[in-house]
Amino acid sequence: MAWKIGVDGGGTKTECVLLDPSGAVAARHTGPGCSPSLVGMDRAMEIAAEVIRAVRAGHESAPVSFTLLCMAGSRAFWKKFGEGLRGCGRIDTVDDSVPVLELATRGGPGLVLHAGTGSFIAARTPDGATHYAGGIGWRFGDEGSGYDLGRRAIARALLELQGWAPPSGLGPLVRERTGAATAAAVAGHFYHDPATNTGVAALAPDVLRLASGGDPAAGEAVSESVWRLLELAVSVSNQLFPGTRPDSFRAGVSGHILNHPFAYRALSSRAPFPLSTISEPPIEGVRLLLARSPD
Repeated sequence: MAWKIGVDGGGTKTECVLLDPSGAVAARHTGPGCSPSLVGMDRAMEIAAEVIRAVRAGHESAPVSFTLLCMAGSRAFWKKFGEGLRGCGRIDTVDDSVPVLELATRGGPGLVLHAGTGSFIAARTPDGATHYAGGIGWRFGDEGSGYDLGRRAIARALLELQGWAPPSGLGPLVRERTGAATAAAVAGHFYHDPATNTGVAALAPDVLRLASGGDPAAGEAVSESVWRLLELAVSVSNQLFPGTRPDSFRAGVSGHILNHPFAYRALSSRAPFPLSTISEPPIEGVRLLLARSPD
């Protein structure tokens, strides 16, 4: 096995590993997020190039035969970036969902449900082809995500403030977070916030906390959100694995939302196939992909 480089580039951080010929991790480096939609194309390329340079520091003479870029954003954009790399061997570019899928399926057929700030479904069929569903962004979907949990919590809190829904822990949570006391003021806070998506998603940990503590409204918000993501996963599985037994493929859940005990129980209560939790970071999925790749 030759030296190999793997990069997991997401919106929050960019991680890079260098594997030696035995497959062991010789170096690691973590940089800021490199999603082009968040930091711009020029800055995204700068960050990716920097983490690759940093992980090779002290190993500049190592003959790298292969570099795997698992990146958020346009694959065409990152393919062009890869074409400009020197001394990195053969370059392959895949979506940043693939490492998480690898952790769920270990190279076999199956799927993964992922939810953090955003959400998506990734799947691998028996022929090795990968598929992607969801991940259409906070404005149009991303059920099960931190944003969707926060959005549902705010909607319920607004009805409480209007007097049309019974009080719950969500009303005080939203009022405290915004410093607003009326429905109009709460709505105005989020409508005029230039970082609405992150502000809404920031409510998710407290919504999960309230749900775990037995708050019915918070529990309903979490359950309905993750069930919508599960509906997409079931649709994907029915189309990709028609007529197969539910236990004939692997299905995993990834991300801090779905790995939360309350959300995981809600998913498991309705999932038609066995679910397993994924606690390993995506960069470990990158390492597994590198280990399976030809030299």
